[in-house]
Amino acid sequence: ANIKSGGKKKVSKAEQLRLQKEEEERRRKEEEEARLQAQKEEAARLEKERIEQEQMEKLKAKDQERREAELAELHSLEQKFLSAQQWKTDYRAHAKWEHYLSCDGSPDPTVLQEINTFMSLWREDQNEDIQLVMEKGEQVLNLIEKMQFILSDTPPNEITEKETVQYQESILELQNLLHQKYNGATEHLLKTANMYEDSDTGNMQAVTKGKNVTFCIWANLKKKVRFKNHVFYDTQHGFDLPKSLAVSSVAVRILHTHYDHVSPLWLQRQSVPQLEVLDSKDVTQHSKDNVEEPEEEEKKAREEPNMPAEEETYSDGRKSAISLKEKSNSVAHINETEEETEKKSEILDITPQVQDPLVQEETNEKEEAITDENIVNLQQFVPVGGVYHIDVLQLPPQVKQLKDWSMVELLDGGLEAYPYPPEEAEDATHPPIQITLRLSDNVMYFEDPVIARWDPAGQQWRTDGISNITYKTQEKSITFGMAAFYTIALLQDAHLNMPYQAWQLRPTGMDEALLVVTTVFATIQIQIKGNQCMLSSVVVEEKDVLSHITGKWISPIDLRTVLKKAGVNIFPGEYSHKYVSVNKKAPLAEVRAYQQMALIASAFAFAWSKWNLEAGQEQVVFKVSEHLKADSVKDWSLYMFDGQKAQKLKITETSEAFSEELEEDSEFHSTLYHMLKDTASKEAIDKVERASFLFVDVVYQLLLATRVLTYS
Repeated sequence: ANIKSGGKKKVSKAEQLRLQKEEEERRRKEEEEARLQAQKEEAARLEKERIEQEQMEKLKAKDQERREAELAELHSLEQKFLSAQQWKTDYRAHAKWEHYLSCDGSPDPTVLQEINTFMSLWREDQNEDIQLVMEKGEQVLNLIEKMQFILSDTPPNEITEKETVQYQESILELQNLLHQKYNGATEHLLKTANMYEDSDTGNMQAVTKGKNVTFCIWANLKKKVRFKNHVFYDTQHGFDLPKSLAVSSVAVRILHTHYDHVSPLWLQRQSVPQLEVLDSKDVTQHSKDNVEEPEEEEKKAREEPNMPAEEETYSDGRKSAISLKEKSNSVAHINETEEETEKKSEILDITPQVQDPLVQEETNEKEEAITDENIVNLQQFVPVGGVYHIDVLQLPPQVKQLKDWSMVELLDGGLEAYPYPPEEAEDATHPPIQITLRLSDNVMYFEDPVIARWDPAGQQWRTDGISNITYKTQEKSITFGMAAFYTIALLQDAHLNMPYQAWQLRPTGMDEALLVVTTVFATIQIQIKGNQCMLSSVVVEEKDVLSHITGKWISPIDLRTVLKKAGVNIFPGEYSHKYVSVNKKAPLAEVRAYQQMALIASAFAFAWSKWNLEAGQEQVVFKVSEHLKADSVKDWSLYMFDGQKAQKLKITETSEAFSEELEEDSEFHSTLYHMLKDTASKEAIDKVERASFLFVDVVYQLLLATRVLTYS
């Protein structure tokens, strides 16, 4: 038995070795096969890559060959920008002449002499009737608006530094004069307060509403503690006074100006970026073999696309004029040197200038950091809904009736503030004044507003001295305590609506289009037609809002102003990149994309693509579709553009991952226009050629103002 079992064991051992050998042989064979397969695949991959590379080279060569011709063709389209510039220059001159012919008695805002005469005549005018002052005030506001428009609308080469400073000084003088007149009208009204006695309390209240200003005045004729609080019947603004004031001879005024003449001038004036993208020098050089020339032109664009130069934090508006001019002069200077260096080197020279202008800004900002947290940062928060001047005033001597005579004691001081808290009692605590403001329906507050008071000494808005804030969203009212009587503003985060969630631009007719910007809070629709645009709707939570500014045809600059004033800001400023997590893009790609989109917007629709985020800084990605009928857009394709090369992508919006692979049978082109021309209908291309230069210009201004390719 033992031998048997031993023998069995030996057999199995030999068997084992044989099996092992076979196994090794099989594995070796498999490895060899796998190696050969891998080699084969690698060879195939290299071959495929070589073919692709070859195709790529062919496509690039083809693109290079026709580049010059394509740029020349694009350039003839780009003449539309020059025509628009010329038209605007002529229009400004024409407007001046029209004003001269109209002789309607209002001063010409461009003639300093006329403005000064207007001001001195009004200073001498003794009529302080509140209605008359408000009517004249409308004229003054109109004048200020015209001057601000001139400052925003005139390209730097058409306005001198001296003129800029003069306009800004005139604006400040007009603002001051207007406020003095409001004070005169208040005093005039208070002298006759006893004629407006309220039957219930024996005190006086008056509410006077104008288009741009609301006066609420209360006079404490009876000095009874039980009447220390009051709500103005028409406006729902109200106050609750500390006892010491309730028994004093005082008046309270809440003067709500629906505009802001308090903040520094740079904030009041929202200008559209001035882009001198194309100039006449460029026209002649483009046709020569100067392929890179447009970058230099773009460079000018980038000096300013997000840099209205006057937007700097000056405590006083006057300084800003000088800085504005200095910046634009330096731009002009750079251009000259570029023209020369351009000749020497084609591409090297471009790289430093194409850098983001924001790099420059960041260096300037370091000194400006605000250390005191009670100071409102006006790059981040903006006053919305105007300004509330809340004052406690000495009640002037009242008019006495003697038979047919009215007698009043005249004081030299004019309107006098009543000291509160009283100066003598330094250490004693004084109860705050409680104020309730009913907010305007003409303004959107998407979040609880920040309440700030104006600090005239520091020339800034501050949040200290304000306490116990309660904001009622449904009633649109806000109640708070103030340590003293202040000028108050409600501020909102300037970047609430950024980044946008989506955008779309689509043609709706000949020289007509619709731009839709969707933000977290609202959907904003802007119609474009000829040289104007119109806010057609702002929808918040499925409700149409701000009907007072919709449906009016205005210029892009005015559209920007009215939307910002209403609290709907979709216009990034010079510093917005610090407060919004943006998808930074090379200015070359961004600005050129806006130009070329504007040139073809009459026949093609454009929209947001999620891949824009993943395409890197050097290029932008968006959806495009030929669009000749006024219905919704269905067949989108994806395009990528870096300012010098356009391509159609193979991926769709719903693909798994981003890839730069070209769409089958498509090629590169130097311009977006030629890229789309490959597949476009003749009708679409005809439409592009026929598009009016004013329409193209307005589309461009709006794209540049909203910067949808960076802020979405």
